[in-house]
Amino acid sequence: MKFRKLSYVVAISFALVTMSLSMAAQEHPVRHHHYKLIDLGTFGGPQSYINGFEYGGPLSNLNNAGMLAGWADTSTLDPYGNSSNAYGNFCFNYDGTPCYASHAFIGWGGFVFDLGTLPGGYSSATTWISSNGLVAGVSQNGEFDPLDPGSPTNFPQERAVLWRYGQVIDLGTLEGGYESGANAVNSRGEVVGWALNTVPDPNSLAFSGAEYNFYMPVYPYQMRAFLWQDGVMTDLGTLGTGSDAWAQAINDKGQIIGISYTNTTVNQVPTGCGFQGTLIPTQDPFFWENGRMTDIGGLGGTCGTPLFLSDSGTVVGVSDLAGDSASHPFLWTKSKGIKDLGTLGGNFGTAERINDHGMVVGGSTLPGDAQVNAFLWDGTLHDLGALDGCSYAFAINTQRQVVGNWGGPQCAEGAFLWEDGGPMVNLSTLLSSASDLVLLVVSNNDRGEIAGVGTDANGNGHAIVLVPCDENHPGLNGCDYSLMDTENAAQPRTSQAAQSSSAEKASHEKALRDRLHGRVSDLHRPNN
Repeated sequence: MKFRKLSYVVAISFALVTMSLSMAAQEHPVRHHHYKLIDLGTFGGPQSYINGFEYGGPLSNLNNAGMLAGWADTSTLDPYGNSSNAYGNFCFNYDGTPCYASHAFIGWGGFVFDLGTLPGGYSSATTWISSNGLVAGVSQNGEFDPLDPGSPTNFPQERAVLWRYGQVIDLGTLEGGYESGANAVNSRGEVVGWALNTVPDPNSLAFSGAEYNFYMPVYPYQMRAFLWQDGVMTDLGTLGTGSDAWAQAINDKGQIIGISYTNTTVNQVPTGCGFQGTLIPTQDPFFWENGRMTDIGGLGGTCGTPLFLSDSGTVVGVSDLAGDSASHPFLWTKSKGIKDLGTLGGNFGTAERINDHGMVVGGSTLPGDAQVNAFLWDGTLHDLGALDGCSYAFAINTQRQVVGNWGGPQCAEGAFLWEDGGPMVNLSTLLSSASDLVLLVVSNNDRGEIAGVGTDANGNGHAIVLVPCDENHPGLNGCDYSLMDTENAAQPRTSQAAQSSSAEKASHEKALRDRLHGRVSDLHRPNN
């Protein structure tokens, strides 16, 4: 009873603080810091990338030390990805022809460090960076996969890797398979991800989960979740009688989240879990701890996906309702189970991230499902508004700063910041120096730094970091340390890059939509 009373007092206090902030924002314009845009460039090729645009699921590409993990095109053409070669067309990055070999990197303090590849490999990419700078990802190893069923020439092998202390470590595979990928690493160097074995499986997550793992061909073999510790890769098993699983994230306690089939019976209703309408068995999110996999369950449907795991063990994500014609954001804890966070009046919503204060952000459709707006949940679901008819929140830090993207049918016209009770502002208007790049962002850290991609009028994107011109970042060259009022920053600003022809704009939106990995498209999924 004492704990309940304490929780009630904390909740009331928080509500009063939130109300005060909201009232202050209404009485006095919110003032925002300017931001310095740092373009991390490439290794000689046209583009660079960060996780969140290329791969789906949980992400950590920017840590609180300001280290950004990504990958960048070199000047070397990808030998597996151009039609003039003998290997078929296996571009490591699906960004057009010709395509280029790419190397993983860490950007830190204005410098970019090439992490390289496994011996013999042409390309590598990152998926996660830990609080102390350990990096997980994938790398080619220069060999081909003899089990590739879809080509007269074999697919180049890609392996789960860990970059640690200047070295790249091949984490291996499971039971004779040739392919694996690392999705996350914690500060202890424990890595989770997926690996293929050689057990035939017509419902393999290598296909049905292709939206999470689009850079490899279709393999009719089981995909299993793994934990790598001290040089040993362990199969985490599955839920129920399911055949496949995929580990998505691990926190510093060693707790793991992922997805698993719960059985092998194919459902006859397409869901968002099946790539391009593929019919698959029921997919549930799981929570793994101390050798035991727990079924998080769902909200009544046959499709569920966890999208973030906090250090306290709280999970947020998205789950279908009964009938699989609607999906809602959820929050799960070991003590209370799964909770439906609701929507902003529409049928669809997704929870992307939770901060250390239990605040959740994501996106939801409005009544009629014609528009998506970003939301913040702190016990109550708050509509954060939209710019140019759309917004979607990807991240929130401990300072209650929310970042995401806005505009157009797919929320791909620009990036936004929401703080101090709002309103939402266009991040491009907060730059110290004007830029013609179209900015899209997917993460921020507790220092207020923001990670994303800036795309030019030719469709080439570069990994970027937006650094606030504030007391935590003094003396930055090119930083404007004055503050800007909300009314001067809230409206979208049309840049030269956005003033392209209708055909160019349509092509550009499609590319950005693909990079956003269908998050917003899934919210508009038609009823079945």
